[in-house]
Amino acid sequence: MSASGPPNPAAAFYSGSRAAQALGATLRAIDSLAPAWGTRAALRLFFTPLPWKFTMRSGLASPWAVTSWPFEGVSIAAYRRGDVEPGRPVVLLVHGWAGGGLQLRAIGDALAAAGFDPVLLDLPAHGRSGGWRSTLPQFTRALHAAMSRLGPLHGVVAHSLGALAALHMAARGLPVQRLVLLAPSAPPAAFLRWFAGSFGLADSVPERMRERIETVEGVPLAEFEPDWLGPRIVQPTLIVHDEADRVAPFAAGQRLAHAMPNASLHATRGLGHRRVMADPAVALEVLRHLR
Repeated sequence: MSASGPPNPAAAFYSGSRAAQALGATLRAIDSLAPAWGTRAALRLFFTPLPWKFTMRSGLASPWAVTSWPFEGVSIAAYRRGDVEPGRPVVLLVHGWAGGGLQLRAIGDALAAAGFDPVLLDLPAHGRSGGWRSTLPQFTRALHAAMSRLGPLHGVVAHSLGALAALHMAARGLPVQRLVLLAPSAPPAAFLRWFAGSFGLADSVPERMRERIETVEGVPLAEFEPDWLGPRIVQPTLIVHDEADRVAPFAAGQRLAHAMPNASLHATRGLGHRRVMADPAVALEVLRHLR
């Protein structure tokens, strides 16, 4: 746990309300009686974006239009401007956990004005996309699916957990020229510990959760650690992170910047975790990096 972050960043998603306290008591009871069922119950909650995706279905103003693609038995939604002519460099914009593609609309508008073709993506179980639960490995597969639709990308702009998915995609060799990471999340192993701690679960729970995720998804969570990702990222990368981010500690951005040979860290103040997506000064930094 980073000294630069709050005691438990997972509290941003799982607050100390009475409902959360009751849920924690239920999870602890199940785990004490049947650890295997306790692990499954914890994962079911861990994989559910909160608040639910309906909160991210904001109005869609022209010239933005939504389309959808089939993906793993559901559909994923993407937003594109109808006034952008074909042939422009494509930039994919990716939200984080419990977010939505339209959170990045301000940066998308700035990119369109600068001559790019921005595409905002709703990841599985988020926004207008199908499903109710998702995982970080599924995020990466969704980015692969988007790439197959859009072709080689000039850039990817990704927020929070979406930033880790974008890094994993690039580390696996998918064609993208430049990366922008907004408030990148801490690695999933750390968040599993924070999640368990927020509900007072036993210390063994996050490790059991990790083993189950790796078994089902077929991807070691170590592949989302800076030490694994960093040497495999050759693209010029801009990391924008607020020093007082209470959800993704600033130290997470520092670790990534240190691990990647072509990364630069742009620190902000007063924007927190989500306002970095709508700040005009941040949008300008993104444009400078992608041009």
